[in-house]
Amino acid sequence: MRIGIVGFGGVGRAFLKLIYDKKCLLEKEGLNIQVNYIIDIYGGVYNKNGLDLPKFIDFLSSERDITKYCDGGKPEEINFEFMLQNSDVDLLVEMTPTNKETGEPGMTHIKRCLEHKINVVTSNKGPILLAYKELYDLAKTNNVQLCIGCTTGGALPTVNGGVMDLAGSNITSIEGVLNGTTNFIIKEMEDTGCLYSEALKKAQESGIAETNPSLDVEGYDTASKLLILTNVLMNTQKSLADISIEGITKVTPEDIKKATSLNKKYKLVGKTEMVSKELKMTVKLEMLDSSSPLYGGEGKNKAVRYVSDTLGELTIIGGASGVTPAAASILRDIVNIHRGYKFIG
Repeated sequence: MRIGIVGFGGVGRAFLKLIYDKKCLLEKEGLNIQVNYIIDIYGGVYNKNGLDLPKFIDFLSSERDITKYCDGGKPEEINFEFMLQNSDVDLLVEMTPTNKETGEPGMTHIKRCLEHKINVVTSNKGPILLAYKELYDLAKTNNVQLCIGCTTGGALPTVNGGVMDLAGSNITSIEGVLNGTTNFIIKEMEDTGCLYSEALKKAQESGIAETNPSLDVEGYDTASKLLILTNVLMNTQKSLADISIEGITKVTPEDIKKATSLNKKYKLVGKTEMVSKELKMTVKLEMLDSSSPLYGGEGKNKAVRYVSDTLGELTIIGGASGVTPAAASILRDIVNIHRGYKFIG
């Protein structure tokens, strides 16, 4: 399988190492992944016969600018248009940063690849938030796959669980602890009694939280994942404006102590449910007791619970946050495409 990678940050580097480390396992699947292109903000590298991964990974250990790689062609000529014109990839891995206002540049990358009958696997929430139905229809028209598992919880198989394991039923509600950063912060406050600001600092020092953590701690990352799951699994076309969103920035040690005294735990919960025949979508802190299926999602782990009309309830817990689990979710989608699974039917 010939692939191109567009967007090459931490997850991209982890993905490249993963496909090299898992080469023997992939070969047992009958899957030979050949990386023809890597394109990022600096430029691109290209080899029509596939990059020499051990050599390139070694190069990355001391250099961030991929255009300095000696065996990558002419970097100034290697861009997304060049890749399309050459028509020598079977699948695009799109990992450019999320833009929830326009979805660009990922929106254009995904659309044009689907139009060129190229499968797409993406970690980019923006295009999926804004235009999933359009992208789904485009993939279906061109008989290719669009896989989005990494956008809704990384290693946690939220999309797979809903699409495959609840097939043939109507999902009536979705609720989840979908952000590992906020989960880590709350757990740190529970364990140490520290202030929110101190727990956030530790999360940042550990590489779990971004320098600017607002998307996570103010609830927008959870809302984005909830929105994608709702639109994909409940066949709606909602937007972020339809979600009531609260974060965790006002939580205090006293709040945490009160919950503990009641044998409960705080979690940032995203929820979609039917209320008076209308879908209600919320993201907010909730006190959960041990009877809640989401209670056990601790630290960097996440959890999602689906309720359906005929197959009952399905709860999935785990999927710790991090670049390697996120990269592994990209690889999972690629393996499933190779196996012939149909996410777009």
